[in-house]
Amino acid sequence: MRPAAPPTPFSPALIRETVQNILVAESLPPIVQAGHPVLRQYAAPCDGQISDAELGQLVEVMRRVMHEAPGVGLAAPQLGIPLQLAVLEDQFEVDGELAAVRKRSPLEFVAILNPRYRALGTRTAAFYEGCLSLTGLQAVVVRPDSVRLKFLNPDGHPAEQDFHGWQARIVQHETDHLHGNLYVDRAELRSLSNNAEYGARWATPGIDNARQELGFLADLADLPES
Repeated sequence: MRPAAPPTPFSPALIRETVQNILVAESLPPIVQAGHPVLRQYAAPCDGQISDAELGQLVEVMRRVMHEAPGVGLAAPQLGIPLQLAVLEDQFEVDGELAAVRKRSPLEFVAILNPRYRALGTRTAAFYEGCLSLTGLQAVVVRPDSVRLKFLNPDGHPAEQDFHGWQARIVQHETDHLHGNLYVDRAELRSLSNNAEYGARWATPGIDNARQELGFLADLADLPES
């Protein structure tokens, strides 16, 4: 069982100052990398630390950083801001077989505040994941195949939405960031690969080849075929 992440030591005033410094900067902020404490702290719920206008500007900055990276999600702690805020969007064109095996479909842009998810059913899926805060690495993570997400919209209204397949994986990955967890905390570490090795050997729709040759998840049945 993983230890609980410590709460952020940032005061509301320091959170607002951090956001304001990013908003007035002439360039986009860098993405924080693993080892920075903010990625290992439980982020503060969004509760009026910044104004509605600042929140809207921050969401737009996060979206631009995500697109430039590029990625399919970005959490506020990845910019050094310990707030429970993340942006999600997946509009990448992918191979048809890969999309089918991974249940990957386009995800329209959405900003989520104070998200919580729970699994729907018992079905899980195991695939390689990467992270903008652990550049150059990927590893297999077993996650629920479907989740129900409860969150606040940027306008403060509560929302609830079900996500399936790859969209569910994105939701879980980004929500975990807000609770001080990285995907490697859940990963099959024997699958850990740098991007070059992943691209050369394991960039198939499924993980069966990697599972056999790297020796992980030997007891897990019903995995998608590579």
